[in-house]
Amino acid sequence: MKRLPFVVLSLLGLAMGSEVQAEPQRPNVVLIITDDQGHGDLGCHGNPIIKTPHLDRLAGQSVRLKQFYVSPVCAPTRASLLTGRYNYRTRVVDTYLGRALMDPEEKTLAELLGASGYRTGIFGKWHLGDNFPLRAMDQGFQESLVLKGGGLGQPSDLPEGSSYFDPLLLHNGQPVRRKGYCSDVFTEAALEFIRQAGDRPFFTYLAYNAPHDPLEVPDSYVEPYRRLQMKPADFPQPGRGFAVNFDPTATARTYGMITNIDDNVGRLLDELDRLKVAERTLVIFLTDNGPQRPRYNSGMRGLKGTVYEGGIRVPCFIRCPLLGLKTRDFDRPAAHIDLVPTILSACSVPLPAEIKIDGQNLLPVLRGEQDSLPGRTLFFQWHRGDAPQPLRACAARSGAWKLVQPVPPGSMPPRFELYNLEQDPFEQRNLADERPDVAARLREELAGWFKDVSSTRGFDPPRIKVGTGAENPTLLTRQDWRGPRAGWGPRGLGHWELEFTEGSYEVVAIFDGPPPDRARLEIVDKVVELPVPREANRIVLGPVALPSGPGRLTCTLQRGQDTAGPKYVEVRRLP
Repeated sequence: MKRLPFVVLSLLGLAMGSEVQAEPQRPNVVLIITDDQGHGDLGCHGNPIIKTPHLDRLAGQSVRLKQFYVSPVCAPTRASLLTGRYNYRTRVVDTYLGRALMDPEEKTLAELLGASGYRTGIFGKWHLGDNFPLRAMDQGFQESLVLKGGGLGQPSDLPEGSSYFDPLLLHNGQPVRRKGYCSDVFTEAALEFIRQAGDRPFFTYLAYNAPHDPLEVPDSYVEPYRRLQMKPADFPQPGRGFAVNFDPTATARTYGMITNIDDNVGRLLDELDRLKVAERTLVIFLTDNGPQRPRYNSGMRGLKGTVYEGGIRVPCFIRCPLLGLKTRDFDRPAAHIDLVPTILSACSVPLPAEIKIDGQNLLPVLRGEQDSLPGRTLFFQWHRGDAPQPLRACAARSGAWKLVQPVPPGSMPPRFELYNLEQDPFEQRNLADERPDVAARLREELAGWFKDVSSTRGFDPPRIKVGTGAENPTLLTRQDWRGPRAGWGPRGLGHWELEFTEGSYEVVAIFDGPPPDRARLEIVDKVVELPVPREANRIVLGPVALPSGPGRLTCTLQRGQDTAGPKYVEVRRLP
């Protein structure tokens, strides 16, 4: 028998009394993630300087996951957070140069909740692809107000430029300039989305790009910290100290950005109370990796980009009275891959049988219905490069044990370190020589895991599709180009891997600085070369007739003997 929609069942229940049971109320979901905020950047985590009263209050009302792990950098964390899968399965391996593009075949939390009747919205940082079919709006978010690439003030910005103040963003794919400070803008958009929810449950993904560099923030938030003239001695010194390279000016600006976030989280929590939906809203707060520079980090070793605890262990608070979650500490290892199955279970949304996830449903242990999770090993790895290599810059956590191999690819041999985190939470005593059996077991598990996740899709980037009705023209940026000379500097030169729809195309190269002498376009099997008019800042190349299918686009600007790529390339399929 075909299952009737929930609304129909509800009406039948009114007409037939007790003959039809109403479905249980499903919680709303608010998922908040900040960017480069470390474990120690909260008052409730022992930081005596930073002011985070609203996040501290949320922590005091939540299940606090004391050993919660993410990836060492942001885009991999976000891929795992939204799919429940290790990021290597999704093609996301890094943060830029085409390495942060998530395969569009991945099913996101937004797609799964949306298919079950939830309104879905993202506000802030997506960082998994700026072009069709890789955008947040292509991956299940019905409402989106997002920045491009990995942050504002980067080469992924639109040509008009952007900053943390009055940012130029994309609203459902269309450029919009919003007045105000970015974190305030994203919060207000999320609040408006929540206010418009009506009776439908909502999924709000509030993904702040702060306190990521550049450290732009209203001076009113910085000045209270600047006046303190902070020194390392002002902070507790458990485990690893941070006196080396401590920058009080950068720390003051970072703390100001976090206090601004705290004020915005307070606004959101107050609005949930005002709307009388707080009791039935699942609120989750976490950060995407450790801090980007030395400052108080709860004594943990390492920073963002490392697989030591300081790079991958972050705050995670989960609150929802409707689900029977009570204030307490959960002191077992958990990770970003666990949140998709946990949220789906909380929302009574079944995971399709064809989707393989790596995470575990935490809800029974969060409720106290189970004392522990089934035994498992968690894995972490990252380094710069188009493709990762086995047993490089990686770690494995199993029970109390953690194996760390911190050395990235290169000429240096790998160095395996073993720590018992129950006895040595700050990773100061290497036990690899004392317990070679444990080190060997975890090393073997790491190798097996890498082989498994690498075989899912490989590491070639998914292709941007051009000439479609979903996006035309397509603006290509240095965020997503590839190649040995690809980079963000003025001498960078790269290519884009594309998928074309048959038709005639016009390509516009946009550049700054002195005009080049000539521009050369290589697109699929066609080559177009033209002189560049004096005083120009762009040149039109084409039209070029192309068949349907995959192809590479390279645009080279020549100034004398020097070559470089343009700042942007716009690809338009002509009528």
